[in-house]
Amino acid sequence: MSSSAVLIVNPASGSFSEKRLLSAIDVLKKRFSDVSVFYTGKRGDAEQIAGDAARKSPEMILAIGGDGTFNEVVNGTAFTDVPVAFIPAGTTNVLAGELDFPADIYKATLKALNGKTEYVHLGRINDKYFVLMAGIGFDGEAVYRVNQKLKCLSGKGAYLISGLKCFMRYRPDLLRIVVDDREYEGYGVIVCNAGYYAGSFRVCPDAGLRAPHLYVSIMHGGKRSDLFRYVFEVITGGRMNSEETTCIKGKRIVVSGDAHIQIDGDYFGTTPAVITFHERALMLIV
Repeated sequence: MSSSAVLIVNPASGSFSEKRLLSAIDVLKKRFSDVSVFYTGKRGDAEQIAGDAARKSPEMILAIGGDGTFNEVVNGTAFTDVPVAFIPAGTTNVLAGELDFPADIYKATLKALNGKTEYVHLGRINDKYFVLMAGIGFDGEAVYRVNQKLKCLSGKGAYLISGLKCFMRYRPDLLRIVVDDREYEGYGVIVCNAGYYAGSFRVCPDAGLRAPHLYVSIMHGGKRSDLFRYVFEVITGGRMNSEETTCIKGKRIVVSGDAHIQIDGDYFGTTPAVITFHERALMLIV
């Protein structure tokens, strides 16, 4: 009986290794009679390849790249019942921490082959699904202004430099946020579908891929000092419900105003945004 696996590889990922990839392919060929390997060349390729592959119902699709690559694969495979595995090879690999996958292509492939499949929930912002989070405001602008050449050279350092530049000229517009039927105002919003954010930090500690709703963190202050306190609380695991911040549950979030947006670490666009919660949307290998 024939069996098949599809690899979608982003060779431009921050920690990609051709040698480790070849080792992973050898392991897959011992399990599957047909192993197809596709390389991405530009943004959007992974989603297209994943969608085409899912229609042929392979036993497994493996995405080798960063969180952004996996986001594209998710958008091509959501609600298809095809098992998908994330093989981390990117700059931050937040999802790898969420799933406790090793940051090594070969070792992560072995774990995927011995893992179990589980339906997890997704968020959706306008027309795109996200696995981890949607950030609206400061972090959206920081991702928007990342120097891509510097990102290739220094990885996380490019985000740090962009964040510092955005911090120095921080003058956000006031946003109106509606979470289900509750109205708020603030200068930044992070909607979490997963527990980790920007590495190993937690914005809403109770968030997770199995939680029955999204978690919404709202920053109410618009000064640099407010932003500094918010970032400090995230880094140190401090109190996220206070006069300056609100962390609440929700399944439908509407954000209006003028702000940049990032989803799963990649730039998405600008507000307005409608964010919704989708149960059992992805068959994930964990």
